[in-house]
Amino acid sequence: MSAAGPSAAGPSAAGAPQATAGTDGTAGVPGDGGLHDRWGRVATDLRVSLTDRCNLRCTYCMPAEGLPWAPDETVLTDAEVVRLVRVAVERLGVREVRFTGGEPLLRRGLEGIVAATSALRTPDGAPVGTALTTNGLGLDKRAAALAAAGLDRVNVSLDSLDAARFATITRRDRLPDVLAGLRAAQAAGLGPVKVNAVLVRGVNEDEAVPLLAWALEHGYHLRFIEQMPLGPHGSWSREDLVSAREILDALTAAFDLVDAPAGERGAAPAETWTVRGHPGATVGVIGSVTRPFCGACDRTRLTADGQVRSCLFAREEHDLRALLRGGADDEALAQAWRAAMLGKKPGHGIDDVGFLQPARTMSAIGG
Repeated sequence: MSAAGPSAAGPSAAGAPQATAGTDGTAGVPGDGGLHDRWGRVATDLRVSLTDRCNLRCTYCMPAEGLPWAPDETVLTDAEVVRLVRVAVERLGVREVRFTGGEPLLRRGLEGIVAATSALRTPDGAPVGTALTTNGLGLDKRAAALAAAGLDRVNVSLDSLDAARFATITRRDRLPDVLAGLRAAQAAGLGPVKVNAVLVRGVNEDEAVPLLAWALEHGYHLRFIEQMPLGPHGSWSREDLVSAREILDALTAAFDLVDAPAGERGAAPAETWTVRGHPGATVGVIGSVTRPFCGACDRTRLTADGQVRSCLFAREEHDLRALLRGGADDEALAQAWRAAMLGKKPGHGIDDVGFLQPARTMSAIGG
């Protein structure tokens, strides 16, 4: 085996970034109008949640009965979503937009939102990258239309290839539908198609190698994600966490992994490796808990009800919906967004003694 993965050095585990001084005298805020924070990071990747609802009930994400969903009147309309995305792209330096949920395929106007987003151009005339994170249910029926609307790629969540185990994890017997969605996405050209898998101790930690073998066979790019404390309160424990190190140990025992070239990762959350003998194939691990990459984070988040979040684990939100519905112009919306990102903390603080899980779960925040 040629590689077991990078060391803990570098931005993925370097701890808190250092505050920098901006050209206008404000710490970490150069005067270019972008989404800067006080630590020298700039958000260019926007995650947009289109709904907090989901048609699965994954055990690490929500209780069997679901959650109290956001009232319809609080959820941004299609036009409101598109306007805020336009402000982000044209005024705030955003270059990548990923639509999430809950389950974004439950949003009836999804194709129209994607089409409007893909038509946008940055101030320098560049097209906007568009992506979708989904559980895959119904993707077989919409992949072609989404591709026609301008969607570039998809990430599909899949934690087990065993139908019974999949049903136990998701509380729904829908594995064939997810697999059909993956095939349709690939056929529609939404690639490279990525598959996201969460391993939980005592549940599916033995599937790292089978999942990668299957992904290699079908041409999917696999990403393992450490389980994060974003499910129902009290449901997460570090003992259940299958760490990035454990996942890599399992993979390198079965496959010849080759490190990505130094510096190639950039702000991507996943550390990636190519798989020798499988040209073009990659596997990644997102070690959000044990190998944090906060120092290189370039993301800003918009919830389905119009709140800006600077981090998945933020406990503060900033209300753009009220401004939007109160008649604010585009620059006022942009200024409020800049102010929200200015307060971004240097890291998520999971290992801090005083860490508190966000009040919202992942389905309400948007992945």
